[in-house]
Amino acid sequence: MDDKQRPRCIEPRNLPLAKPSGPEALQTERSKATFSPDELAKYIHGQTWLDRQARILSVLEKEPIFNKSVNYYQGRSDRLKRALERGKRATQLAKELKWDFDDIAMADALIDEPGPYGLHKSMYLITLRDQTSDEQKELFEKPAQAYDHIGCYAQTELGHGSNVRGLETTATYIPETGEFEINTPTLTATKWWIGSLGRTANHAAVMCQLYVNGENKGPHPFIVPIRDVHTHKMLPGVVVGDIGPKFGYNTMDNGFLQFNKVRIPSVNMLAKYASIDRNTGQYIKPPNSKLAYGTMTWVRSRIVMQARMVLARSATVAVRYCSIRRQFQDRDAKDQTGETPVINYVTVQYRLFPVIAQAFALHYMGKQMFNLYEANMKAMSKGNFELLADLHAGSSGLKSLATTMASSAIETCRRACGGHGFSMFSGLAHAYQDYLPEVTWEGDNFMLTQQVARYLLKTARYVFGQAGNVKKSVSNPTIEYLLNYRNDPHFKVKGTIQQGQYLLRLFGHRAAYQVSQVLRRRDQERESWNSLLQEFYRMSVAHCQYMLIKYFWQALETDPELKPGSPLRTAVEPLYFLFALYTLETEATEFFASGCLTQAVYEECKTEVLGYLKVIRPNAVALVDSFKFPDFLLQSSLGRYDGNVYADMIDRAAREPANGEIINSDYRSPELIRGQPPSELLIAAMKAQAQAKI
Repeated sequence: MDDKQRPRCIEPRNLPLAKPSGPEALQTERSKATFSPDELAKYIHGQTWLDRQARILSVLEKEPIFNKSVNYYQGRSDRLKRALERGKRATQLAKELKWDFDDIAMADALIDEPGPYGLHKSMYLITLRDQTSDEQKELFEKPAQAYDHIGCYAQTELGHGSNVRGLETTATYIPETGEFEINTPTLTATKWWIGSLGRTANHAAVMCQLYVNGENKGPHPFIVPIRDVHTHKMLPGVVVGDIGPKFGYNTMDNGFLQFNKVRIPSVNMLAKYASIDRNTGQYIKPPNSKLAYGTMTWVRSRIVMQARMVLARSATVAVRYCSIRRQFQDRDAKDQTGETPVINYVTVQYRLFPVIAQAFALHYMGKQMFNLYEANMKAMSKGNFELLADLHAGSSGLKSLATTMASSAIETCRRACGGHGFSMFSGLAHAYQDYLPEVTWEGDNFMLTQQVARYLLKTARYVFGQAGNVKKSVSNPTIEYLLNYRNDPHFKVKGTIQQGQYLLRLFGHRAAYQVSQVLRRRDQERESWNSLLQEFYRMSVAHCQYMLIKYFWQALETDPELKPGSPLRTAVEPLYFLFALYTLETEATEFFASGCLTQAVYEECKTEVLGYLKVIRPNAVALVDSFKFPDFLLQSSLGRYDGNVYADMIDRAAREPANGEIINSDYRSPELIRGQPPSELLIAAMKAQAQAKI
């Protein structure tokens, strides 16, 4: 299917491309690669993933509904309708073709549009899967899987976001009837920002403060019907609607929700871990207080994995375009006959190549996080909750760091594209708008780091408080680096920054030093929690950067597909060193403070970064090609696989609807568009002005 089905409003001249053309430039770049992008793609994604993408893509490209040529020209009302249209068709295809969870996720990724069923498919169904009893699975999960119930996850309120404990919506147990009364007691208790709620959902998983016999038992999830499943009208006692236009994400119907003492049966309290005994009315508490955060932990783990693709996508657009774009001449180049590809300028490489390296670092970290999540779910099913603290802290800190990295990378890549990066046709502007909420939702990126701080301080008290009784733990890298610091606080380890293991020790020492200093200020000097918040943030970043370095290096050490001398090793290993050294250079003050970095090593680090930029340069286009983003997904003139950048920019501009209208530019006339009715506001204003002169 041709994605240019929107008609042209004007016909530009058919001019030849300047030489070398975009396609020629990319062909030249790809010929320099020292490895096969297809092999690296198979390594990154796996053949199953690649086959799935090809299969789902072939279906979507044949469907006119998923044609994206209209996206950049539509207002919010039209985009909401189109998103609903696409959401319905995607669901029909999923049923018809018997797509599984991974197929549906792939289709959503390729459609690349926050859709009306988004929160139903993610947080609502996951909540029902993980927190329901067998009885509730029949009552709620089964109709939700059939899309008879369309749900959302209503946690955030007008007055509370990251602080789940501070939520104000109440669920009061009524022992006389065995019901719960759901109520919005204050204006700030209004549920707000809830995806899929504004227009779509008829049920909500609502996080409420549970009150039993006048006692607050903390936040618990309840399934509450909010719209009639047949008429879709609001149910009695419910006020629900869309919150209006936003900075981005405008194809999602984020909504608000208020309750006026709405009664629901006792079975609507999700009861896999906590419940009310229907016979006695007694509260049965969960075995672990953080079980209610299970859904959020899953979502945060997915956010980390998604961030690597955001980084890679941004780099794909910028690296391809900067390989085509030519500006000025390198005054020291031997060949002065033409302009220099922008990708050859070190200032461009210094901005773009670390983004590729960050994508790979998050790739290995994301895999580790999902392994930990799966292990935790298996352990919890057997009553073992030992991994939950690690997972909760890790997912909190890495969500914060990964989304900060990804959102910054989109803007970095957009700027590297120069003026054309400001065009919606770059594909980066809308990517930034739709991704930016990630730094705030599912926990504000600054507030989340307090979760990491609690975990690190608790672990440090254990490690530093034990006299030789703590053993290194392969499964707990926090204990590993804290124990190294306890045994060698002045960092007497010998090595060079050309050694991957030595770099890992540097990052571990820096993280441990920060933890030790914060622990001293908190426990010995009794500084207030609030006064240490910025230190908590820095401590969390240091800890998570250590984790990224650790699992990146671990892959190089243990992955058989990355054996020394292999083509994939030559592609990936420089990215590890660039990521580690670039991060070290960026965070140098903290390494200096910890005593593990000297001025000489710092200067050497800067030289090594420039050296790795040169090593990566011939492989830059091949590296981004390896992520296999189809043009259907990118929707970018600048990032087209074939490099036909400028012709595509002209073509898209020719389809701008405004080019099909002829305006009346005479300020004396109330007519705006020639041939259309004049402006009533201008007519009224001109009449009033004329009368005032009489």
